[in-house]
Amino acid sequence: MFRNLSPGAVGISVGSLAEGIQLVADSGFQGIDVNIGEVARLIEESSAEAVKQMFADAGIKPGGWGLPVNWRGDEGQLRQELETLPRLAEAGQAIGCTRVPTWVLSFSDERPFDENFQWHAERFRPIAEILKDHGCSLGLEFLGPKTIRDGHKYEFIHSSAGMLELAAEIGTGNVGLLLDCWHWYTAHETLEDIAKLKPSDVVYVHVNDAPEGIPIDEQIDSVRRMPAETGVIDLVGFLKTLHEIGYDGPVTPEPFSDQPKGLPPLEAATLTNDYLMKAWTPAALP
Repeated sequence: MFRNLSPGAVGISVGSLAEGIQLVADSGFQGIDVNIGEVARLIEESSAEAVKQMFADAGIKPGGWGLPVNWRGDEGQLRQELETLPRLAEAGQAIGCTRVPTWVLSFSDERPFDENFQWHAERFRPIAEILKDHGCSLGLEFLGPKTIRDGHKYEFIHSSAGMLELAAEIGTGNVGLLLDCWHWYTAHETLEDIAKLKPSDVVYVHVNDAPEGIPIDEQIDSVRRMPAETGVIDLVGFLKTLHEIGYDGPVTPEPFSDQPKGLPPLEAATLTNDYLMKAWTPAALP
């Protein structure tokens, strides 16, 4: 596992891959998410080896890249965007950046559960097939908070077990979880639930913390804390258990916190890494 920065998740804007890599190296992180379109362009302008060397020279790992397909849109748009995905997946594979996360709503006001389940499987299957052809994995994030589902007509998947059932239905063998400790906590899941997972079940990981004094079922998704800030979420146990099952991918803060916002990029990144280290060091992670 490695501490990974997704700049946008903490309010940082970087102008280029080179700038992002330098920011990560200076702030103490060990990896960075990439703009896969930029990576593909850089490979075409120079070579995959040249891009890989940018990471190697800084001692930084590539983390992941957000799924660049609007799978929630109409079928015509989806087909068009699927045509561009092989080029991007090939670029990810070429530099060893093969983890591709996205998130799934935990409700629907249109489709009952079973219909929605099949709809998602059908939408994700061609995406996963293309990613598989290029050695990439798709990570699906479930949303745990009860407050997200409240007031909607139909509930949908909001647990790791449910999302792994969807991965199995997709059936390509390269689909697993984007496991966010916030959603794990708000879904009332435990360390034992993580211990049952296989390494291949976890594609990507988000970390953060929760505000104190609020019952789990009253937690609001947009109101979080920096990793290990309050200790409401057992982030040390979360990380240790992931390490014990053999997860070796990026661990990326997504705190939805005002603390890093408005700070200069290096200050914001360093602050975020410092918070993550409060759990990383007690978990005895390298």
